[in-house]
Amino acid sequence: MEQDSECTAERELLEAASRIATFSISAPPDEEQNQPKAEMSCELSKENPEKGHLQDSNASLSPHSSMTTKELQEYWRNEKSQCRQVKLLFEIPSTRIVEHHLSKYVMYKIIILQTGSFDSNKSVIERRYSDFEKLHRSLLEDFSEEMEDVTFPKKALTGNFTDEIIHERKLAFKDYLRLLYSMKYIRRSKKFIDFLTKPELQEAYGCLRGGQYNKALEILLEVIGLQERLTRGNPVTIVPTLCAIVVCHKDLGNPASAFEYGEKALSHLCVRNSHKYYIPLLEAMITLAYELGKDFLSLQEKLEEWKAKKDPVRVFSLKELTVREYVK
Repeated sequence: MEQDSECTAERELLEAASRIATFSISAPPDEEQNQPKAEMSCELSKENPEKGHLQDSNASLSPHSSMTTKELQEYWRNEKSQCRQVKLLFEIPSTRIVEHHLSKYVMYKIIILQTGSFDSNKSVIERRYSDFEKLHRSLLEDFSEEMEDVTFPKKALTGNFTDEIIHERKLAFKDYLRLLYSMKYIRRSKKFIDFLTKPELQEAYGCLRGGQYNKALEILLEVIGLQERLTRGNPVTIVPTLCAIVVCHKDLGNPASAFEYGEKALSHLCVRNSHKYYIPLLEAMITLAYELGKDFLSLQEKLEEWKAKKDPVRVFSLKELTVREYVK
């Protein structure tokens, strides 16, 4: 009886598994039907996503048909954990007033959290009213229709530094960011992503150019997590940041860490070998692989293959290319 019960439970699990639906994508629920496949947490079949997913699920059952009920439950729990909904939440828990000789303004602390996954990392940035205002004007230029019903808190002639006004704006900016992120074209736009990352990146590259590699690396590691969350549909955009991290680790004498981030950057350029970072990164990776005693022949082959196809041109080293980022 006990064996029959276990077999029945196992059979029910197998049947349920074959009907597992595609999980949510990285957008708010009201846009789930319109998201591109590139942003999906699970990889789907291009021709028929739903059918392909179910076929993959059914195909994956056969190797595990001898599993016990407990093992099957754990297996599908792990499968689901890879496909959880990804969504960003914006919180503004506090503010601070900054006073200079000729100016005074409020800085809003923004905490950006990812939900729907086991990643507990959070990003913390600060922006002032004029930063939000500049973003709003900029977005209106490209997304006038989408921004029709988006309200922006106006600046008062007096009382801008009262507790009441600051609290009202804190709540308004939280709703403002949430609303912008809910619109897929805006949250993917360079202007929105720059608002959340560019000031920190500019500071990091300034430190890198000044030889302050520890400080630069600290900032870059903070920013890269947020960039990855914001650019899931276009991972190539984070290659410069990854390469800057490689440069910092390399100059700090951490070749293993440099190689790790270099591999990640190369994986994003696997079909973009015309990208300006591709050859400098390959050359840096060959040097690192040799230093670490790793196989560098495959990297060397890729480099020679590229050189055979392209006309000889001057290529900057990875460090030379990196320090040119965010130079006005």
